[in-house]
Amino acid sequence: MKFSAKKIVLIGMLAAIAYIMVFLIRIPILPAVPFLKYEPKDVIITIGGFLLGPMAAFLTSLVVSLVEMLTISETGPIGALMNLLSTCSFACTAAIIYKRRHTLGGAILGLGIGSILTVIVMLLWNWLITPLYMGQPREAVEALLLPAFLPFNLLKTGLNSALVLLLYKPLVSALRKAKLAEAPAGKHGSSKIGIYLLGAGLLATCILLILVFQGKL
Repeated sequence: MKFSAKKIVLIGMLAAIAYIMVFLIRIPILPAVPFLKYEPKDVIITIGGFLLGPMAAFLTSLVVSLVEMLTISETGPIGALMNLLSTCSFACTAAIIYKRRHTLGGAILGLGIGSILTVIVMLLWNWLITPLYMGQPREAVEALLLPAFLPFNLLKTGLNSALVLLLYKPLVSALRKAKLAEAPAGKHGSSKIGIYLLGAGLLATCILLILVFQGKL
């Protein structure tokens, strides 16, 4: 797949924004797994995938994972691999489905399937890889899969989906005004209020669940 100079610049810009998100926002959301932190980088990468296609989402994910590994990560290549798997499972899946169904329904379906796939993939890979960098027996990791890793990834993908729905229109509109993005093929304008209500409801639900898990509610 060939990318124009404008798209390469946009991918680089999105990668930079996603990395800044990782650098500035790393929130532990479950006391059971404080080493797992929520980072909103997948939101930016998914929006880029919706705008430019799944290959752009993959390239952005790869760049961010490598830069993160070389700068702020404490888990080295294993952490980079896990980051890449998690982000691609969500962002690339959502972008593939949205590319085939360029509608609001396609976006919601893509986010939903991306969320389910991410949860499944990360349960498997946490079982396979986490004992290596935690220095714990596999049995200890297995004991955390359902009570900790499962809700963490459900909450993570729920937050990502909500923020994509809330931020897609404003971010893409800004990019179009800057002449960095082209006009959309799909028509979503009539459902703008519905998108925001769905995103806000999902975001509120995730926040309430996080507060419950943290014992604050």
